[in-house]
Amino acid sequence: MLNLRQILIPIISGLVTASVLLLGRGFSLRILRQRSEKGAKKGLEDTIIKSIKIPSLFWILAFALYIGIALSNLPAKYTLYLSKAIEVTIIFSVTLALANLLANLLQNYFRQIELPIATAGISFALLKGTVLVIGFLIILNVLGISIVPLITALGLGGLAIALALQDTLANLFAGINLLLEKSIRVGDFVRLETGQEGYVEDITWRTTRLRMLPNNMVIIPNSKLAQSVFTNYHLPEKKLSVLIPVNVSYSSDPEKVEKILLEETKKAAEEIPGLLAQPEPLVRFIPGFGDYSLNFTLICSVAEFRDQYLVQHELRKRILRRFKEEGIEIPFPQRRVIFKRAEE
Repeated sequence: MLNLRQILIPIISGLVTASVLLLGRGFSLRILRQRSEKGAKKGLEDTIIKSIKIPSLFWILAFALYIGIALSNLPAKYTLYLSKAIEVTIIFSVTLALANLLANLLQNYFRQIELPIATAGISFALLKGTVLVIGFLIILNVLGISIVPLITALGLGGLAIALALQDTLANLFAGINLLLEKSIRVGDFVRLETGQEGYVEDITWRTTRLRMLPNNMVIIPNSKLAQSVFTNYHLPEKKLSVLIPVNVSYSSDPEKVEKILLEETKKAAEEIPGLLAQPEPLVRFIPGFGDYSLNFTLICSVAEFRDQYLVQHELRKRILRRFKEEGIEIPFPQRRVIFKRAEE
């Protein structure tokens, strides 16, 4: 039988050790936080703090148990059980710290490349789950439990799940591929090869959602989007050119028409939201000679895709008003039909 002293000394030693280590842990974390606030590598130090905050408690527990066992006179059988418990605790805490570290580093990387939260969250969970499963298998091996049948079962089960979720996995990896190559991002305005167009509202693990200008939602599976041809009006930049056709009668002076169009556009750039003064507007005598009119093209720049509608609306009103003031006619289609009387 153990006397009271043999019981109290290990317990008190373990508690004192745990208390000292907890104080040291708190002091170390405080120093890391201060350095994180002052240092240039704030993201890395914050990641380390988040990764070891919880696992460090398990390390303290394991070390306190080790000190308690070393100072005790427990039978070999109980010492073996406690030693196994310490090993399991250390493996579990290291696995948890590693999973948190890798997942936080991945999350920081996705934040830097502006990867949407939904897809980033799936990748985050997959990475963390993989590390935890490996740690769990190591713990089973330490406890003397054969992991070969379990790995075989997991392999067969994983194959069955992969076949059952083939379409889902295809959508997942297609979405990740689109996002990593940055061909489409949340907030971009895109037009699909089917003619549908809208703003990318969300990119989830399975689908991409487009909010059309009439405020309807188009939902596209990621795998289909990855295989389709689409136009992204926000790449390489949001700014784009708008071409406005202007037709005048053949009696008009082309130089005067060009001057009026440029004057009105430059003046409107200071007043119409979304119309850019730079690059400067252009007027080209294209497509040129029409059936009943001289055809010009006014080229101006807008801040983004949706601005073109207000810009065209306001510019056309200003151009029409100025043409009336200058006496420039905008013709309508005319055809001359000549009838010849057949000779008898």
